[in-house]
Amino acid sequence: MRIAQVAPLYESVPPKLYGGTERVVHYLTESLVEEGHDVTLFATGDSSTSATLFPCCPEALRLSQSSLPLAHHIAMLEQVLQAADDFDIIHFHCDFLHFPTSRRQSVPQVTTLHGRLDIPDLIPLYREFRDMPVISISNSQRRPLPWINWRGTVYHGLPRDLYHAGAGNGNYVAFVGRISPEKRIDRGIEIAKRSGIPLRIAAKIDAVDKEYFDAKIRPLLRDPNVEFIGEIGDREKDEFLGNATALLFPIDWPEPFGLVMIESLACATPVIAWNCGSVPELITSGTTGFVVNSIQQAVNALQRIDTIDRRRCRAVFEQRFSVERMAADYVSIYSRLQGIRSLPVAVGSE
Repeated sequence: MRIAQVAPLYESVPPKLYGGTERVVHYLTESLVEEGHDVTLFATGDSSTSATLFPCCPEALRLSQSSLPLAHHIAMLEQVLQAADDFDIIHFHCDFLHFPTSRRQSVPQVTTLHGRLDIPDLIPLYREFRDMPVISISNSQRRPLPWINWRGTVYHGLPRDLYHAGAGNGNYVAFVGRISPEKRIDRGIEIAKRSGIPLRIAAKIDAVDKEYFDAKIRPLLRDPNVEFIGEIGDREKDEFLGNATALLFPIDWPEPFGLVMIESLACATPVIAWNCGSVPELITSGTTGFVVNSIQQAVNALQRIDTIDRRRCRAVFEQRFSVERMAADYVSIYSRLQGIRSLPVAVGSE
């Protein structure tokens, strides 16, 4: 199958450090190539891939500090459109940006929606483009827009050899991700404070969250039980998560997936996560961690974390969240869509 993967340009594929969407696109692309598909990746020029790379800008826009990232994405979409007839399927990962153009061409296409959908402004947009085939990354992600053209749910997957089962003997709990209000690292710090277990924070701080970090989080880091490490990559993450007693995922928003949760399971590390978004779909309370609704419940869960079998955590990762399973799910959807090669849809049509 001739497949185009169209990635966002904010990060390289794979990203140098943080970047969930681009990381998933990388794993998917490499797995499809390994299976013998002819894959072209539309991404940044500093991306690394076994597929044919179509560079759409010299480097990740976050690194270049582009002042107008939309311009690069519009140019990329034109390049994709010009090459459309070279593919059997075009798989977009850049939200709805391409909808006005891709609905007007006959090559089968589909979009994985990687972000939150509980935003009122999205309702009129998806009402207009309700014919566009889309894929969710969790069932909970669909709740705000259950009526759009869902073609399937595909959970993210990771290579089996990317991370290794750790013993969890580092005597600390881990937080990995972004410092932002919805990620609620303040909850994580309070959990560590109440439980007496050290917390190590590996997280990036985006420019938009710098003020929040300085005002709300930096003062909390004075606690001797808390260590802020900063942003880390896969190599450091393997050891960091593998040595942790547990991963804290204290979110306060409808998380569409939460890649770090399956990264943790791949390292055989159980997860203590808030009952939000995709969490109950990915974490089985009492088996791969605990799903909680309060700080005290999280503290209690930490006291019982030894009841979780770390070998079971790794086994669940291999059963449910491998890249091979993810790629197979996508290929199945591609094949179905190829049988629905339709004519362009007129604007405003029902």
